Amino acid sequence: MRLLGVDVGGTFTDFIYVEDGRASLAKRPSTPDDPARAVIDGIRELGWQPDEIVHGSTVATNALLTRSGAPAALLVTKGFRDALVIGRQARPDLYALHPVRPDPLIPANLRFEIDERIAADGEIVAPLDEAQLDRVLDRILRTGVRALAICFIFSFVNPAHERLAMQRARARGLSVSASHLVLPQHREYERMSTTAANASLAPIMSDYLDRLETSLASIGPRPPRLRIMQSNGASISAASAGANAVRTVLSGPAGGAAGGFAAARDAGFDDAITFDMGGTSTDVGLCPGRLLERSDLEIDGIPIRTPSVDVHTVGAGGGSIAWLDQGGALRVGPKSAGADPGPAAYGRGSLPTVTDAHVVLGRLRPGQILGASISLDPEKARAAIQTIAEPFDGDPVRAARAVIDVVNANMARALRVISVERGRDPARFALVAAGGAGPLHACDLADALGIPVAIIPPDAGVLSAAGMLRADVARDAEQGLHIAIQPDAKGPSPALADAFAELAARARADLAADGYRTRVRILRSADMRYQGQSHELPVELPNIRSAPAVARAFHAKHLERFGYSDESRPVEIVTARAKALAPGFRDPLARQPAAANSKPRTASVEWDRKRRTAIIDRAQINATLQGPAVILQEDATTLLPPAWQAQPHQSGALILKRP
Repeated sequence: MRLLGVDVGGTFTDFIYVEDGRASLAKRPSTPDDPARAVIDGIRELGWQPDEIVHGSTVATNALLTRSGAPAALLVTKGFRDALVIGRQARPDLYALHPVRPDPLIPANLRFEIDERIAADGEIVAPLDEAQLDRVLDRILRTGVRALAICFIFSFVNPAHERLAMQRARARGLSVSASHLVLPQHREYERMSTTAANASLAPIMSDYLDRLETSLASIGPRPPRLRIMQSNGASISAASAGANAVRTVLSGPAGGAAGGFAAARDAGFDDAITFDMGGTSTDVGLCPGRLLERSDLEIDGIPIRTPSVDVHTVGAGGGSIAWLDQGGALRVGPKSAGADPGPAAYGRGSLPTVTDAHVVLGRLRPGQILGASISLDPEKARAAIQTIAEPFDGDPVRAARAVIDVVNANMARALRVISVERGRDPARFALVAAGGAGPLHACDLADALGIPVAIIPPDAGVLSAAGMLRADVARDAEQGLHIAIQPDAKGPSPALADAFAELAARARADLAADGYRTRVRILRSADMRYQGQSHELPVELPNIRSAPAVARAFHAKHLERFGYSDESRPVEIVTARAKALAPGFRDPLARQPAAANSKPRTASVEWDRKRRTAIIDRAQINATLQGPAVILQEDATTLLPPAWQAQPHQSGALILKRP
């Protein structure tokens, strides 16, 4: 089977194509006005004929950040119209004299109430007023809105009223997101916010995927099957992604984390920190023997509860703009030059960026081609850096060094957030550097955190796309419930077993509907807490047949996260989850032989001072290489400082170490 992984980033669109066990890589500038155009143009230009495409998309993320999703209305139980605004009454900036709250995703004039009520145990207290429902739907249609979020109280326990309202609304031609399907859990505010986000994103995502599939159908004799990367590190069908768009908001970062962890395992390291630095942002994640997940996200002030890989993102990338604040201090990011106009060195922009700083320092070389299509202009890079050189005695080289120092400090801070601040010693992990810019900074960041080993995967520049190919295909089923396990509990819990059996059957059926019926495995997990606590921990549950085993799994998780556990307290399960998984691409890859663009040579490169530095193509490294060196490949550039060594690994990775 011919497979294609595609990751659309803010600066580059990355491709990895697999045919007959051989992988080919490519990078093309992204097209922010229409992300699909870069995908289609790249496939046509490269002449590939994929049977299946796994695609990571920023469409949902960008729509939330820019509030450019489809206008949506909200239908709620009477009395809960303003829950979306009231939220948790938390102040994100505690000491702000004039705090500014982000506008709700759905304005007041598009939030509607209806008479109905279901109790916490699922009993119908007040039936749904169907005549009133029809009148409210008429009002919604008169506003011109074509997307609707429905969120009734306790619908996750008894969805009868939501189902009826959903059927009536869909019969009127509305695109409907119902909370019992989007997020069947307690916490009304988060459930409402997530459902509202999905209602706004679903039409945008569906339109994008429809256009993409239509364009793909014109490429070859048989349209390829399209899968979309989810935030949780697995993929789903395009149809499912359109209906559940909120599950794709961290699509790209999830691919990078999955690819980075797989690369670490291939190189013999079970514990890794993934570091994926692209043109616009940097994503870092901690992998202590596995990919970590979380369910609580916040994007531009919008709470979203959906399973996602636990990554931390900062606005630091190769295109991050360097600027001087009002006090004359140097700042880097979060704004980026993006793909258009891009860094000054790309020939169209004029603002100084991290990429321009590397060019001025000689680390990105004149004549080097980035992404197989962009040549570097050292004069324009130097002119851009010169605009911020005044505090550095007008010396662009000193200014460029300062830019690199500042961006490294920003990224080191992000790495400490996911390691040191969680009680993890980064020295016990390997740093996997990926993205077009990641290998340029790997050794500097490893030095800053005391990490002894950095791994540069063979496909470092397109690792997120490669991770998407490796990702399993998955469908999730979850259900809010309330089951208590007492300290003296023995034997199985029939209620828990029944709940997981139903969820597993639902997840398996959804995966089969997407076309995946064989080699399916089921993973089970639950949100759990001690009785009396107000927040939960997600806990993997390999054994659900024994209530004491379930409780022990929670005690162990609580001890790991908070440093203590109390086996004398009752444990509560508030959400049960089942995930059906079909395996993604697992075969070993042989890279197309990379032709050496030139013989090894030396050049003057700025480190702590000017040093003669080896300039060598990665394909030419077959033994231990002593720094300093600039290592070139088609999709990324690796910096090897003077005190470091690079060793090739049989997996194709480069292992960077201090001697």
